[in-house]
Amino acid sequence: MITIEKLREFGADVDDGLSRCLNKAELYLNLVGKLTEDKTLYLLEQQLVRKEFDGAFETAHSLKGVYANLSLTPLTGPVTDITELLRNRTDTEYTELMDKLKNEFERLCEL
Repeated sequence: MITIEKLREFGADVDDGLSRCLNKAELYLNLVGKLTEDKTLYLLEQQLVRKEFDGAFETAHSLKGVYANLSLTPLTGPVTDITELLRNRTDTEYTELMDKLKNEFERLCEL
């Protein structure tokens, strides 16, 4: 079960995340919990493999917004890097960044 303390240990800026949820811990935890069920990250990975850069940009940008609004700092960093590369339609190897992002997402899911 995800708790405020576990999110702090994960590296989330919990105080900022809570402030975005009107300081309602139950709401914040519910939103983070729902995120762990989301498969959008894997859609992004597929889009990158297929070099669908326009779609991948939209997906990465959406994930960046969700992660940032929930102040999930360990996820926000790598997805921001991916988003900025895609903003410029950079055809590069995304594996390292995606691996980092997926590892952090898996850590979140294990809380």
